[in-house]
Amino acid sequence: MDKQQSQLLKQRREKAQTLVDAGVNLFGNSFKNPQPIAELLPRGEVLAPESHEDNGGLYRVAGRVMSLRKFGKAAFFHIQDESGRIQIYARKDLLGDDQFALFKKWDVGDIVGVEGKLFKTKTGELSVEATSLEMITKSFRPLPEKFHGLTDVETRYRQRYVDLIVNPEVRDTFRKRVEIIRMIREFLANRGFMEVETPMMQPVPGGATARPFKTHHNALDMDLFLRIAPELYLKRLLVGGFERVFEINRNFRNEGLSTRHNPEFTMLEFYQAYATYHDLMDLTEELISWLATEVCGSMEISYQGTEVNLAPPWRRLTMEESLVEVGGVAAEILQDDAAVMALVKEKGIELQPDAGVGKAKTELFELLVEEKLIDPTFITSYPTEVSPLARRNEDDPTVTDRFELFVTGRELANAFSELNDPTDQYERFAKQIAERGDDDEIHPELDHDYVRALEYGMPPAAGEGIGIDRLVMLLTDAPSIRDVILFPHLKPEVNEPAQKSRKKKKK
Repeated sequence: MDKQQSQLLKQRREKAQTLVDAGVNLFGNSFKNPQPIAELLPRGEVLAPESHEDNGGLYRVAGRVMSLRKFGKAAFFHIQDESGRIQIYARKDLLGDDQFALFKKWDVGDIVGVEGKLFKTKTGELSVEATSLEMITKSFRPLPEKFHGLTDVETRYRQRYVDLIVNPEVRDTFRKRVEIIRMIREFLANRGFMEVETPMMQPVPGGATARPFKTHHNALDMDLFLRIAPELYLKRLLVGGFERVFEINRNFRNEGLSTRHNPEFTMLEFYQAYATYHDLMDLTEELISWLATEVCGSMEISYQGTEVNLAPPWRRLTMEESLVEVGGVAAEILQDDAAVMALVKEKGIELQPDAGVGKAKTELFELLVEEKLIDPTFITSYPTEVSPLARRNEDDPTVTDRFELFVTGRELANAFSELNDPTDQYERFAKQIAERGDDDEIHPELDHDYVRALEYGMPPAAGEGIGIDRLVMLLTDAPSIRDVILFPHLKPEVNEPAQKSRKKKKK
């Protein structure tokens, strides 16, 4: 803490002590039933400047002081609640000497209650002329400078509570996030999908390849893993007879941080029996284009200065077609496994020794194509080698009935027709584990119970996962995933105590 900040804190505590000495409760709870500020604002539309509301009663509002201009015997200040902001006019002759004297010890950031009448100032600003004022919660720390707000990105993410106070556009982003999730639930429920909850602590992490977070359950004396995906449990429900299910919940992956990645993130996963990945492409187009219209007012949106057209139909390309049309790879190279491997080496891509041509093509796609897919594009026919849970294509078993959706150069969704052959699934699980080698951080256990579930019979189905955080980024024009997660994970502050556990030394 710098010297200026320390001095400001000292001054605020001295003011607070003055209020306490005068009998003011700094953390009172007696100001009941304030009216939302937004309800008052329309009442001022008919008022002329310098006029009071005809036959107006007393209004009670509460909120945080956001600005404060004190004069000799009067003051103007703004308070803000969840619904809006309004100006308060405080006059010594209306409040009385004692109450006005205590009011002059208030600071920007205090949470206060006001009772008074509506009027408009000379400049036409709707205000409440206070007849009584009450301290509700004293603020001991100053808000960022009133004309500059909180702009330091690190501080905004770390102190989100301050970010929400001073940056209305941030509050708007998170309101939109809540509304997007509500609309997704409505969309799926209207189409017969049932919302369910599956375990977030799992004995075998599955449904994706990622490093899990590990914990230990003492009563059961067993290791558990925070889920990396709910997929295998949701498909168990298909076996059990629920034919359309979805879940919106947290996934956890013990991996890196970036503008697109947070170790704790929100996913939508949904599964539909007797459907194929083609059906889910249609459903995804319908869902996201509808959300764009509802949230942004149009299917044509701007993301970080780039125009994006979300109006269906969306482009559909196989992975190989995209490598040719977008990545500039000659078609004949993709038909020659040795030529593909040579191109991978030429591009500086490092593969595991046992990686096949399917993995090589996928790596080339990620390097040469992915970032160029701005308007929504479905990439289909992913190699079987990189799709351990997807159904093989019946005409070409080297690829699967799978798609990934890309918008603004990033993956937004992953879906496929589900593999429901237990023998094939067991073999792919085993191969996947063998390919992990000695990497103990990616749990190497085969999920025998899931294979057993498939042996009871799972109907043909298709399933999809959509990254909620990335979808909200797209629809709110947010540059980083941290802008759409209320409390993103960050490295500890320099002055924070170390969080690592320390074993006590034995005496």
